[in-house]
Amino acid sequence: MTQWIDACATDEIDEEDLVRFDHDGRTFAIYHSPDGEFFCTDGLCTHEQVHLEDGLVMEYEIECPKHNATFDYRTGEAKRAPACVNLNTYRTKVENGRVLIEV
Repeated sequence: MTQWIDACATDEIDEEDLVRFDHDGRTFAIYHSPDGEFFCTDGLCTHEQVHLEDGLVMEYEIECPKHNATFDYRTGEAKRAPACVNLNTYRTKVENGRVLIEV
């Protein structure tokens, strides 16, 4: 059964940046896109399970801080090696200045 989880305030994430959110033994990354939308993916790179929180966010991509793999955070698609497995993505919504994710 899925549920909506309150992850963070919208003003906690600068545009073209992300925050890490840990919940129930899992790590997520929540992104603020240049057009003002919010997105959520798994928080660990699929290549070597490195936290993405220190990665570089540019436009609609996150670059892993360890081996520079990139992903489109809107779809989770692995865009550059060494990652070849996509990130899981999660629906988001904004209510009362808070970002909620569906897990």
